[in-house]
This record gives sequence, C-alpha cells and structure tokens, in this order.
Amino acid sequence: MARLGSFQRLVAHFVDIADFLLVYIEEAHPSDGWVSSDAAYEIPKHQCLQDRLRAAQLMQEGAPGCPLAVDTMDNASSAAYGAYFERLYIIQEDVVMYQGGRGPEGYKISELRSWLEQYKSRLRSPSTVVIQV
Repeated sequence: MARLGSFQRLVAHFVDIADFLLVYIEEAHPSDGWVSSDAAYEIPKHQCLQDRLRAAQLMQEGAPGCPLAVDTMDNASSAAYGAYFERLYIIQEDVVMYQGGRGPEGYKISELRSWLEQYKSRLRSPSTVVIQV
C-alpha cells in the first residue's frame, strides 16, 4: 500500500502532463503460493478472470481516480512488457520512453518522478529554432 500512496502523489503532481494507467497482472505472492510476509492482502492465485477482477478492485481502492486495466489470464500484457511482478513505464506515441527496473527492487517511483520532471521542464522551455530566409 505504501507504493500506491507514492504512486498517487506522483499522479496528482503530474496529472497536467501525463495520463496514468494501472495494469493489474498476475499476483506476485498469492496467499496459496509463495507468500510474502509483508503482503497487504491475502489474495489466492487467480483461477479465472473473475478472481483477477476481484483482486484488481483492491488495487483500485488504493488508487482512486486512476484508471485500471486487468491483464488477461494468459498474462499477455505482463509478458509483452516484462512486468513480472511490477514495473513502471512511460509510453509516448506507442514508444516506450522509460522502462523502470523489475519490482520490487527495481520499482523506483523516484526515477519515474525524475523523468517526468525533466519532461515537464522541456515542455515549459522548448528549444529555440532559428530559421534564416
């Protein structure tokens, strides 16, 4: 939950320049599998899409106002983006501009914040172009 709080603050700070989307993927530490001692919820391994949708609702409660998508049961999104089990991305015009490290160690909201701050700065002061005729 602490990560969602940090993410929510990031969303609030950069809502003027970015659209944010959470994608709920396969549960990293299901309660009936490799259990984490600091898990905020007890979520069993998803047996069907309805299980995954119910679990995703818990994530949505932790980040109200942020759109949420749910990966398919074949984990197509997670596989395509190498997101096992959490990862941060910035995508512009179908191009991955930023790919954070794999979580939990590589999940660094501070890196994402830095990228967004630099981007926002570039938006405010576009480079000057001189054209001679």
